[in-house]
Amino acid sequence: MAALPEPISSLIGALSKLPGIGPRSAERIALHLVQADPGAARQLADAIVHAREQVRFCEVCGALTEQSPCGICADPRRDAALVCVVERPVDILSLEKSGTFHGQYHVLGGRISPLGGVEPGDLRIAELERRLAQGVIKEIVLALGTDVEGDATGFYLAKQLARQGLKITRIAYGLPAGTGLEFADELTLSRALEGRREMTS
Repeated sequence: MAALPEPISSLIGALSKLPGIGPRSAERIALHLVQADPGAARQLADAIVHAREQVRFCEVCGALTEQSPCGICADPRRDAALVCVVERPVDILSLEKSGTFHGQYHVLGGRISPLGGVEPGDLRIAELERRLAQGVIKEIVLALGTDVEGDATGFYLAKQLARQGLKITRIAYGLPAGTGLEFADELTLSRALEGRREMTS
């Protein structure tokens, strides 16, 4: 089998470093790009460079934005007294799709992971405490992962941020919509029961 030209191999190597793209997908994409119209390939390259140069983190919440503060932080219709804490900027997109949260956000930039070398000082906790010091925030909603590191981060934040007049809650975890109990594991069922609420007629 003939070896691929070095530029294609380099492109495959670069593409395979992207999340969700394995070696075979990287090869398919690379081969498509080198055979595509030069204008289309240049347009893609320009779009990547433009996005990287223009998008930055919001100085208030840490979301991805073109201008800081971001649209959510600058929106007077959002409830500034209610702040949802998430691990990554992409988590904001997921919550916004639900259309049910109307407060503001705060991105931690990860979660506490001693084995991974991530300590509390590596996260945007100090920035959150500065926001709390302004006295506007009345409730913090922790929307973190359900694994050991997410739980540890949630417990740490609940203890670290505890103060008079501040309510700290955590989103309930339960069953995915459209599935039956037989498809849920024990932890999911346990969390679903713990997060139950009263039904009103």
